Amino acid sequence: MNRLNATNPMHEKIVILDFGSQTTQLIGRRVRELNTYCEIVPYNKFPFGDASVKGVILSGSPFSVNDDNAFKTDLEEIRGRYPVLGICYGAQLMASTSGGEVGNHGSREYGRAHLRVQEGRDLLLGNIAQESQVWMSHGDTIVRIPDHFRVIASTEDVAMAAYRIEGEQTWGVQFHPEVFHTEQGTMILDNFLSICGVKKDWTPASFIESTVQELREQLGDDKVILALSGGVDSSVTAVLLNRAIGRNLTCIFVDHGLLRKNEFETVLENYEHLGLNVIGVDAKQHFYEALAGVTDPEQKRKIIGKGFIDTFDREAHKLEDIKWLAQGTIYPDIIESLSITGVTIKSHHNVGGLPEKMNLRLCEPLKLLFKDEVRRIGLELGMQPHLIHRHPFPGPGLGIRILGDITPEKVRMAQEADDIFISNLRSAGLYDQVWQAGAILLPVQSVGVMGDERTYENTIALRAVTSTDAMTADWAHLPYPFLSKVSNEIINKVKGVNRVVYDISSKPPATIEWE
Repeated sequence: MNRLNATNPMHEKIVILDFGSQTTQLIGRRVRELNTYCEIVPYNKFPFGDASVKGVILSGSPFSVNDDNAFKTDLEEIRGRYPVLGICYGAQLMASTSGGEVGNHGSREYGRAHLRVQEGRDLLLGNIAQESQVWMSHGDTIVRIPDHFRVIASTEDVAMAAYRIEGEQTWGVQFHPEVFHTEQGTMILDNFLSICGVKKDWTPASFIESTVQELREQLGDDKVILALSGGVDSSVTAVLLNRAIGRNLTCIFVDHGLLRKNEFETVLENYEHLGLNVIGVDAKQHFYEALAGVTDPEQKRKIIGKGFIDTFDREAHKLEDIKWLAQGTIYPDIIESLSITGVTIKSHHNVGGLPEKMNLRLCEPLKLLFKDEVRRIGLELGMQPHLIHRHPFPGPGLGIRILGDITPEKVRMAQEADDIFISNLRSAGLYDQVWQAGAILLPVQSVGVMGDERTYENTIALRAVTSTDAMTADWAHLPYPFLSKVSNEIINKVKGVNRVVYDISSKPPATIEWE
């Protein structure tokens, strides 16, 4: 399989070695926000020989450096060759492997801590306030450092909260500069980028320019078929490819019968305004038949994914000389589909075996971008804000918002409830305050009273979250009068529903979608 990576391979970058921390992706986002390109790679997959690497960040980890199964790698060829910043586990790993001692000696720190920076002209912390709040999350701590390490900051409980290594451009911090609660964390990361000597010129405009050029070079006159979902990611992918190769791009938008109400017609109209070459395919019946009686969520995802394969395979054979399949895959899709531990959180329809089935090469020009970056790229491309700021909608659609088996009647209830919810969010001015929202049809029936009649009907759960990158999310604190209005409207207008509940779970431990 050939994968098209639409980034200039010689564009300077920071490499983040991932040791399994939940905040590794957040480090990447913070670096990108400082206009510096970075890539997250597994802890044991450093890209030696890549001349574009300007610095290295070592992430945290769920393990202790003293665990037998801890993720470890030889840093000798990295330290001294590149500027290095170790965060939490990364700092402890360097101390431990250099002759220091890391252990659990009653100095655990979780949450906010008071950092005191030692006086001096240290390049990493020299312009940081002498006292500030940082965010800690470590059970072990560095209890002894090697002779050539120098402490540059401490907290009340941890004497060696930050250090530098003499003779190297190497630093370690036991707190997390990437998280919001570390008051001057962005400045610390910015200082490290300055140490690395990067130009900090990676912007949406520069991404578009380099990506369009590389797409033209690698695709040439080849024809490309694009799997459109109607969402932000695939739409931005379509416009980017259209700028690069024009009419050699054919977009296919499949109605699998699990879209939002009137979504098929609305999306086709929007794409027409963008000047895209789009084929709309009504495949509702095919998907309904394939999903009949299926209740397992992962099996539903796989059936829907296979349905896309079958549909695209059929449509691709109607076209001539198609060489590439394009998809709107983004970074979180890849991260959630396969972590460095090999544990799948959930499968994504954009990450799988499509090319092998269709014998097409895979083009994923956004696969190293986070959602907020994709939106900035779309606006830079001139796309309308209402298309860019749409809430994320899962590829399997209502298939994973209808718990249990799928039927056309259940789809109708979910669509109508969802339409009422989203329409009210827009009219109340709340839509843009929410990252993602939708209605979930539960496999639960309950007793109700409508007029003089006793009912035994279905339950709708409303889900709305706030987030920045979907890696973590909090439930949206929507006004009670708003929720009351939406509940009443759903119960009064959606036949078959007599109860509405609101989901107040955060991610983690819950996920944004219910399945």
